[in-house]
Amino acid sequence: MIGKLSRVVLWALIFSLAFPPALAQNKKGEQNQTPVEERPRNVKPELKKVYKKWLEEDVAYIITDEERKAFLKLQTDEEREQFIEAFWRRRDPDPDTEENEFKEEYYERIAYANEHFTSGIPGWKTDRGRIYIKFGKPDEIESHPMGGPYQRPYYEGGGETTTYPFEIWFYRYIPGVGSGIEIEFVDPTGTGEYHIARSPNEKDALLYVPGAGLTLAEQLGLANKADRIAGLNTMDYMREQDNPFTRLQILADLEKPPQIKFNDLATAVNTPVVEDNPLNFDMRIDFFRQSEDRVVTAFTIQTENKDLVFKDSGGAQVAQLNIFGRITSVTGRRVGVFEDAVTTTATPEELVALKDRKSAYQKAVALPPGTYKIDVIVRDINSGATGVRHVGFTVPKYDSQKLSTSTLVLAAKLQSLTDQPAVGQFVIGQNKVIPNVSGIYRRGDPVGIYMQVYNAGIDQMTLRPSVDVEYVLLKDGKEVNKVVEDWHGMSDAGQRLTLAKLISTSGLLPGEYELQIRIKDRVSGQSLTPSAKFTLVE
Repeated sequence: MIGKLSRVVLWALIFSLAFPPALAQNKKGEQNQTPVEERPRNVKPELKKVYKKWLEEDVAYIITDEERKAFLKLQTDEEREQFIEAFWRRRDPDPDTEENEFKEEYYERIAYANEHFTSGIPGWKTDRGRIYIKFGKPDEIESHPMGGPYQRPYYEGGGETTTYPFEIWFYRYIPGVGSGIEIEFVDPTGTGEYHIARSPNEKDALLYVPGAGLTLAEQLGLANKADRIAGLNTMDYMREQDNPFTRLQILADLEKPPQIKFNDLATAVNTPVVEDNPLNFDMRIDFFRQSEDRVVTAFTIQTENKDLVFKDSGGAQVAQLNIFGRITSVTGRRVGVFEDAVTTTATPEELVALKDRKSAYQKAVALPPGTYKIDVIVRDINSGATGVRHVGFTVPKYDSQKLSTSTLVLAAKLQSLTDQPAVGQFVIGQNKVIPNVSGIYRRGDPVGIYMQVYNAGIDQMTLRPSVDVEYVLLKDGKEVNKVVEDWHGMSDAGQRLTLAKLISTSGLLPGEYELQIRIKDRVSGQSLTPSAKFTLVE
């Protein structure tokens, strides 16, 4: 019995050795586990050398933080090539030419920096090289390559001292930094490697020599050199730009990438920047005939104030938007560009009510009839949130022999400018028309209606257009209101009529509505019925 049991145990041991637990589990239907060291690791591939060099050397000083983050998120070399192409295109001063003047000049600057500013490190890595590459050749250079005796100007305190080699570069204007910018470089080691000076005292070779290199005030006993070294004296003789705080701010601004007015559309769309922090906005396009071959095309952009970030500025709450638009033809030729900064301001008390309102912007461009595309970017400066729209549109061709109309605009605000200058945004003819882009009105708020009618027939008795107009309001396909007007003899410019009216909503129930304008030309018999929809809410 014991022998039989021993044989059973022996066979069990042999079986366990021959068939490991993993195989035994497989017999139960479980899959074999791959050893940890053999499993593929989810490691992001390292950038190719050419792209790493482009990012860390070629454009290290001019690429923005957002662009850098977006570039690092790209997955394929094709995406990186597209990004690089867009990167240079958005800095091209004339995108309609084959040459990119900025790119060519930029690489010339790098070559110049490497040739003239190299010391123990390549020229492009030095402070002078960095400033030259970012902002170009200074307007003036004051050079002291050997240092030596130096008579201080009054704004540095006067008096005579001895200096290390130094240079002062002067720029009349640097976008994003300011006007009349002076940048001082000092070489205290005598090796040719100049660094940016954060104080005019850095070039003073006698700064730490007791009793030497004194300013006029120190010579007269009105100031103490130790205080100057410690930065404790008031230095009333300084210019504003020599104030330590102003100087530090200028140096901080010089460290930023050169200012670009607005982000390029292709770059913003082809990278995850916008997806990470989206900004919603509405846009509409309206058309008003200007002449036989030109149509005023009005682009209206509207944002919800609740989506914007307001920051305190001198006691006021301010939201700032950058708006960039590019209009291209079907052939890809650029036919128009607009860019503006828009500010919405409120007192702290007004902010709560303002959050429930909208902010609107409009740009009007005269275009010939045809098919176009507009690309629009809207960016909230305070939050960085960005929104993009790409919209194709066709500018209508108005037949001079047919009755026709402009776009029917439902306005949030409609105001006659008869006694005021008819200039600025939202001005059409003698009216200020702010479109309600979302088409949502609160019950009790009037609905503004604006439209132009063209080529109305001329009544031979009055020698003026004769047109009947009906304003019809529909809800669920049923007529709920009608206003009839006789436009006989009324015109504002020959055969052009302007329809501008406010319709009360106080007696209407909330819901969806359609407004029809039924126009009949008494002379020619032609008729039109343009319409628009809006929503009424409590």
